[in-house]
Amino acid sequence: MIKREKGFSLIELLIVVAIILIIAAIAIPNLIRSRMAANEASAVGSIRTINTAAISYNSSYGNGFPSKLSEIGTTAGAALSCDNAEYLDTVLTVGTKSGYTFAMGAGVTAVPAAVVPKGCTTAGFIDGYTVTAVPANLGTSGQSSFCSDASGVIRKDPTGAAPAVAGGLCPAAMPPLGN
Repeated sequence: MIKREKGFSLIELLIVVAIILIIAAIAIPNLIRSRMAANEASAVGSIRTINTAAISYNSSYGNGFPSKLSEIGTTAGAALSCDNAEYLDTVLTVGTKSGYTFAMGAGVTAVPAAVVPKGCTTAGFIDGYTVTAVPANLGTSGQSSFCSDASGVIRKDPTGAAPAVAGGLCPAAMPPLGN
């Protein structure tokens, strides 16, 4: 009598592995695309938060608009002041969140030194600010870059290039988000 061993043959195992690889090849690109979309949505939300913080800073401290994220952000161990307003969380204050790098730029006209509120080490800007969000790894963490200024309009560049901001304004060539 011949004794038969039970189990899978090599061919059966190879077929199962091939099917798993095909499913992975289909699923992984979709996962990367959905992660990039989530990072871009997070970047837009963060820009909205920064815009709100800049407006709150302007009305609370009377020092114009901020020129750096650290002025409206939260720095550990620093006292609450117009140099550390604590309107942003510590992650966004550093300037990197969800695969995007954030930067804030100043306007052109600074608040006159005689008008700078007591306790402020830096003068704010009367005519606005800019905030930009650029993917940390283009094509992996995000595909588009974003820019906003004191108008509150968020603009999008689908190429992901860093916006060339000037004079406290986003480039006019960047279309508003949603257009």
